[in-house]
Amino acid sequence: MDLLIISNILLWFMVVTMAVIIYALVRQIGILYERIAPAGALAINRKLVTGMDAPAVTVTSLKNQTIVLGGPKDNGRSRLLFFLSPDCPVCKTLLPAVKSAAGSEADWLDVILASDGNDLDHEAFIRNNGLQQFPYVVSELLGVSYGVSKLPYAVLIDEAGKLAAMGIVNSREHLDSLFEAKERKVASIQDYIRRHQPTKIREDGK
Repeated sequence: MDLLIISNILLWFMVVTMAVIIYALVRQIGILYERIAPAGALAINRKLVTGMDAPAVTVTSLKNQTIVLGGPKDNGRSRLLFFLSPDCPVCKTLLPAVKSAAGSEADWLDVILASDGNDLDHEAFIRNNGLQQFPYVVSELLGVSYGVSKLPYAVLIDEAGKLAAMGIVNSREHLDSLFEAKERKVASIQDYIRRHQPTKIREDGK
């Protein structure tokens, strides 16, 4: 009988101890979640800054569609230029996210895919990845004009023909951060966080 009582006491002690440990872990996870800022697209561009007029470039898609970029738009729609390459593994993994974003944001956004190289390579890439729905531009001039140095890269042009957001895009989160930056009228999510991050009080109280 005594052994049963002792075993029950030990069992309850272990249950209480585990509950305390779990509570401490959950609390610590919550603190870390609050401290970790959301990751936005890395806005690295030595030629352009958000807010300026998008570079005026006229290009022709692989379907012979003339596309005029830069300057005021008469249709009140924004455009996302997604720069990619058939040889870029990350670009390929992002294609489902690009398709999804094009569908969910279709009421205000047009998506244009852009690259350079041989037209035949891109035509095969389009077929193999089901990209026929998008205007697809093969133009080295376009990439140079928009300061693209790394892929995948995205540029969001607003309905007034100005650069709303841009950056290296490695995930759906990065892609969505461009839309969020436009909505909040900031250069990037990182910029927004810096502006709204509460000032930390030093230990000496100064």
